[in-house]
Amino acid sequence: MTALEKKVSNEIVEAERHPYDEYLRWDRLPHVWCSGCGLGSLTSCFIHAVEQSSIDKKKLCIVSGIGCSGRISGYMNFDVFHTTHGRAIPFAIGLKLANPELKVVVISGDGDLFAIGENHIIHAAKRNADITVICANNFLYGMTGGQLGPTTPIDALTSTSPCGNVEPAFNICDLIASSGAVYVARWTSLDIRRLQKSIQEALNKRGFSFIEVIIPCPTLFGRRNKFDDTLKMMEYFKAHSVVKHGVSTTEIAINLGEDIIVGKFVDIQDRPTILDRLANIKAKIHK
Repeated sequence: MTALEKKVSNEIVEAERHPYDEYLRWDRLPHVWCSGCGLGSLTSCFIHAVEQSSIDKKKLCIVSGIGCSGRISGYMNFDVFHTTHGRAIPFAIGLKLANPELKVVVISGDGDLFAIGENHIIHAAKRNADITVICANNFLYGMTGGQLGPTTPIDALTSTSPCGNVEPAFNICDLIASSGAVYVARWTSLDIRRLQKSIQEALNKRGFSFIEVIIPCPTLFGRRNKFDDTLKMMEYFKAHSVVKHGVSTTEIAINLGEDIIVGKFVDIQDRPTILDRLANIKAKIHK
C-alpha cells in the first residue's frame, strides 16, 4: 500500500467512526442481548447523557450486578466493575467513600437490585449516598430462565408462574422515594429523549438519584404475555405510557393492561448526603 493509499484508507476509517465510539469497548462487541431487547436503547441513552453532561468522564465509574443489564458495564469504555449478585450498591458506596471525587453509577436489573440486593438499595437511599442508580426493569429474571421476580405484575406469566403471578409487585419508585432518594424518575426505553435528559439530571444531582427504565424482554416476558415480538410491546408503551411529573409515587404501581405512569416524580434540593454527615463528625472529632 502506497503512502497515498494508506492516507486515504485512514481518512475513510476516521470518517466512518461514530462520535461516541470512544465510549464503547469494541473488542467486547457484538453484544449478547436478544433481538429487540431494550438494553441497547438504554446503553445509547446513557452514552448520550454522559457526553452532554458536565461530569468528568475520567472520574466516572460504572458498577453493575448479575443479569442481562449487568453486561452494560462491560461494554462501556470507562472504569467499570461487574460485581457479585445483589452487591452492586455496597460496592458503589465503597468506591464513593474511598474517593468522593468519583461519579459512581450503578446500572443493574430489577432482580439484582430489588431481590437479593433490596436491603442495600433501601439503606443507600436512606443514607442519601451520593450515587446514581439506573434500574432496567423487564419484570422478571431475564438471564436465568424468565423466573418470577420482585417486579413481576400480578397475573403475569413467567417460567415459575405458568398460571399467572399471585404476588403483588414492588412499586420500586415508591419504595425508593419513601426511603429518602432526592431524585426519582421512570421512563420506558421508548422514551429515549426524555430518558436521556433524565439521566443527565441524575448524573448532575448530588445525593441518591434513581431512574427506573421499563424495557421490553420479548424472549422471556413478551412471548408469554401476548407480546410475541418487540414491536407489539413498544406499541403498547406508546399507547399506554402517561407522563405525570410530580405525581405521588403511591399512585404509579404497574399492572398488566393498565396505563404506565412515567415522569419525574421526586426532585429534592439540598438534602445532606452521608459524606456530609461523616465530614461533620470528622470536624467535631478534630475540633
